[in-house]
Order: sequence, then C-alpha cells, then structure tokens
Amino acid sequence: MNLIVDAGNTYVKVAVFQGDKMLFDESFKKERFQEKIKKILKTHAEVDKMITSSVTKLSDATKQFLANLDIKVLKLTHETNVPFQNNYATPETLGVDRIALVVAAVTQYPKQNVLVIDAGTCITYDFKTHEEIYLGGGISPGIQLRYKTLNLLTANLPLLTPKMPESYIGNTTESAIHSGVTVGTITEIDGIIDRYKEQFTHLTVILTGGDANFLAKRLKNTIFANSKFLLQGLNNVLEYNRYND
Repeated sequence: MNLIVDAGNTYVKVAVFQGDKMLFDESFKKERFQEKIKKILKTHAEVDKMITSSVTKLSDATKQFLANLDIKVLKLTHETNVPFQNNYATPETLGVDRIALVVAAVTQYPKQNVLVIDAGTCITYDFKTHEEIYLGGGISPGIQLRYKTLNLLTANLPLLTPKMPESYIGNTTESAIHSGVTVGTITEIDGIIDRYKEQFTHLTVILTGGDANFLAKRLKNTIFANSKFLLQGLNNVLEYNRYND
C-alpha cells in the first residue's frame, strides 16, 4: 500500500492507495501532520511506501519525523525519476505539484496530447505531447486570488465570495467584480484551450483543483473533471519508482 502526502501552505492532503485504487483520502491543517500520519499508518498497517510533495519547506520537526518512520519515504523533486521527457528550460523551478499532474497525464492518458488545468490558488496549465514530452504551460491567478487582489490593492472594492453573475454586463460594483473575475476566468481558460487545439490535434483536457467543480459546467470546451488527479499522479510517481529505483 502507498501513503500519498501533498503538503500545501495551510492544509495537507493525504490518500492511501492499493495499486491504482484509492482506499481513503482526507485533508487537515498542517499543524496536525504528525498526529494524522501516525493514525493513518496505524489504521493502514499494510502501507510500506510513502511519497511527499510540498510546495513549501517542511519544518525540521516534520523532516525528522519522516526520517524516523519505518517505511520508505520518497520526496518528490525535479530530480525524481518520471515517465516523461522534461523539456522545461528551468526544471529546478518547476513545481512538484505540476510534475505530479504531468505524470498522471502520462500514466492515465498515454500517447495522447494532454492539457492539465489545475484551478487552485493559481491556475496552472501543463501540456504533454503524445510522445510523452512535457513542453510547459502557463500560470495565472486563481479565482480566490483575483477577488483578494482587487480588494487588497484598491481603496474601495469589497472582498466578495465567488459567484456567477446573472449577466456578463455588471450594472453594480459587486456584479461587475463577479463578471470580471468569474466570466474573465472562464473566458481565459476556454481561450487557452482553443489556442492549444489550434496547434495540437486530438487534445484531451483535464480540469482539477479546488475550483474545478465551479468551472467545469461553465466551460464551452469539453473537459474531464477530476478533483483527485494530483493525488493519483503522486501515486503514479511512487508506483513508477517502485519498479524503477
């Protein structure tokens, strides 16, 4: 069994896999890391391998805790063995979450042109060709970040909760913000998908991340929504290295 750990700035997402099957997953505050991992390993005693992915630096206490575990722990970095050719010009700056998403694309959609869109704090676009070559993609502010930026960097604009406006023509300040953020984000994503379609035939598009459900039904392009794609990708990395280390 595999234990998957994805540590963000505030929350940690974990999952237990038996092969390709996810048996369990949950999310918790970073402060509860050791407590939760101990409980999971006690409940799922068959876990023999673990992978950690973190967009921030883990504390010394957490690193020591992981080093003292009785199972093999793989830390995902840009140097980890992966089943694709990485053509990113600065691989050392490529986020480990993006690496995992590309591995998921390669594993689950082999020999296909795949664009993975992760709609979270930032919206990331990652593209791999049917030849399993990663070319790169794009990064833009996510929905929540756009609302917060408008509030923080202006004197009079309020902080709003994401909402789809009744019309794309906002006739109040609030409806104009909702239009600018939500309609703007949807238009951006559809536009970028269209750009890729112009250059690459038979394009498969995967939408994941915290805002995937909000966006999926509003995009004009056909996409596959999968909120667990990152966790699956991390498991795919661990399985690949189980047989290639």
